[in-house]
Amino acid sequence: MSFTSTINLLSQVPLKNTTITTTNQFPLQSSTFSASISQTPNPKPFSNHLLSLAIAFVTLTSPPSSLAIPSLSPPNLPSSTTPFSQSKNLITGLDNGKIRPCPSNNPGCVSSNPKSSNFAFPWRVPDKSLDNALQQLQEAILETQKNAKIEVAEDTPDGQYLQATVDGGFGRDVLEFVVKGDVVSYRCMATKVTYVYPFTTAFGDSKGQEERIRKIVDQLGWDAPSFSAMD
Repeated sequence: MSFTSTINLLSQVPLKNTTITTTNQFPLQSSTFSASISQTPNPKPFSNHLLSLAIAFVTLTSPPSSLAIPSLSPPNLPSSTTPFSQSKNLITGLDNGKIRPCPSNNPGCVSSNPKSSNFAFPWRVPDKSLDNALQQLQEAILETQKNAKIEVAEDTPDGQYLQATVDGGFGRDVLEFVVKGDVVSYRCMATKVTYVYPFTTAFGDSKGQEERIRKIVDQLGWDAPSFSAMD
């Protein structure tokens, strides 16, 4: 109840003059005692008393500030960066005119970039294919890969860049090539990275991508050095 409501309720008590009559119904020495008392209270002290009661009531019904309930909303904490969240933001395209290495959190990848953990040797284009190497590469991808689509085919200051997407084990894989003179550098990468709880290391390997690259280069008939050929 608010302070204003309390004052309005108490102000309705009548403060007018009242007469109280008391009659003694028991005989006292064969006589009846009757008394009439007229009382006129002073309204000013009574009003002060009402004001004090109202203030005390509001004070008791108001919760102290020390008992205020704190906000249950969680604080704004910085979002954590995990290997899984990083794997969802795979960067494609050239890096200063060069093929990028494989991401450290993506085992389903091979790259001719020397900084890559899953390294593969660049290809060598034979002289007879130098004039239309990029066109032959596109045709070999479309013929050997499932649901292949050429996304980018353009000339850059660092060579001819080709990007294609194909069906992979868990989604679409990305193939990137740069043809510069008689050298072809490339990266073949899965865009879906699988994690098995509670481990934070991605599940998989690069064998599927190595096989994909092997089919393309075999279709072309180009020279593709490998570690196994050096044994």
